[in-house]
Amino acid sequence: MTCKGICIRHKAQKPVGTGRYASGQKRCQICEIFIKWDGLWCPCCGYRLRTKPRNLKYKAKLRARKKIQESHIEKAIPIRV
Repeated sequence: MTCKGICIRHKAQKPVGTGRYASGQKRCQICEIFIKWDGLWCPCCGYRLRTKPRNLKYKAKLRARKKIQESHIEKAIPIRV
């Protein structure tokens, strides 16, 4: 499994104001690139894409963003019993 250069077509730009994983980007360890791709496997080398950060600091940031996002959704849609 080696990089064939196909992933360059799917290379993602760094988002402003939000994290890469929070915006839906994924990272390939073999190609060493963040890509915008819907699948779980790299279109270039076939390796499994990383969808979550490994670093503890960035994991905490992602969790906090998701929690804030969920609270906004709950506030927008009132639940009737």
